[in-house]
Amino acid sequence: MIQPVLKNLYQIFLKYNFIYFSFVSVLISKNTNRAVVDFPNIPGYKTLACDLHIHTVFSDGSVWPDIRIQEALKDQLDVIAMTEHLEIQNWKADIPHPDRNRSFNLATEYAQNSGLVVLNGSEITREMPPGHANAIFLKDANKLLLKNPLDVYKEAKNQGAFIFWNHPHWIAQSPDANIPLDPMHIKLIKNGLINGIEVVNDTTFSEEALQLALDYDLTIIGTSDIHGIIDWQYRTDQGGHRPVTLVFSTEKTKKSIKKALFSGRTAVWFKDNLIGKYERLLPLLQASLEIEKAEYIKNSSVVNLKIKNKSSVPFIMRNVGDFNFYSDTNIFTVEANSFKIIDVKTKRKLRKFDLQFEVINAITAPDTHPVIKISVSPKW
Repeated sequence: MIQPVLKNLYQIFLKYNFIYFSFVSVLISKNTNRAVVDFPNIPGYKTLACDLHIHTVFSDGSVWPDIRIQEALKDQLDVIAMTEHLEIQNWKADIPHPDRNRSFNLATEYAQNSGLVVLNGSEITREMPPGHANAIFLKDANKLLLKNPLDVYKEAKNQGAFIFWNHPHWIAQSPDANIPLDPMHIKLIKNGLINGIEVVNDTTFSEEALQLALDYDLTIIGTSDIHGIIDWQYRTDQGGHRPVTLVFSTEKTKKSIKKALFSGRTAVWFKDNLIGKYERLLPLLQASLEIEKAEYIKNSSVVNLKIKNKSSVPFIMRNVGDFNFYSDTNIFTVEANSFKIIDVKTKRKLRKFDLQFEVINAITAPDTHPVIKISVSPKW
């Protein structure tokens, strides 16, 4: 008698614990505040969301490569680069792996048929100068295991890699968080051995790095440099997001993405800011904001219009044009993937007019925000 009773109790325990844990799992996975990467294409190019600096247990990260794939798909990324440290292998006593391509090979397998593009890369990990750099689009990372750092950069270039300077403002190598630009760096840049620079790394931003990108025509990069869990690091349950590089590519192929990076066609999404060179950022802003409806309020010269935001960024707009508003101040926000209704005073009825806004959370140079023009053709 006792055994059947115990068996029934055990089955009931399993049943209700399964229901409980299933319910908890649903609560954890159902994150309505999560900010997925969603940006419109711009004329002539697809806007691809990329994280080009990530780590797993195959260097000094905390997760297996399949987790990086799952996170990227959850965030709706288009491209990731597996960029394990060449010189740092924290878990080699437990996971011996002489093949520096192993992380990439596993990630490629896990991403199969998902639509996610996975790039082979490595992080060159040296003291300053030259510091750390990522080489992506590698053919064989093992060939970068060389003593002289200059030889490593040359080998990466020989493989056709795109090379960018990682976290040049990192306080572990620059205690004042400024960039210790050395003649070695200038030589690497002039010889085509540094093609880009991280202006954003993890939770940090460097105006100095942005200025260097402008001064030396380097591609602007922003990355997570994730070692732990994306959701924990960036508080995605509270609407946070990982920093990403937006690459403007003709196609979603490795060849096209590589060409776009070498051509400098990028912008960075960081803490609800967009950062990039003016000529790259302006088309994205113009594609993200559009007038969905505009008409004069009856018996007035006030236009009621609806501005739609087709991006993941809540744009902070400052009116710098010729017209004032009836129901708003000159500074307002158009929420991400939403719309804003404003009333514009035109003094007399116009067939067409332009609004001009400084986008406060878009940055094209240190302390510089772009001004965009939006044309309005209201109904009478």
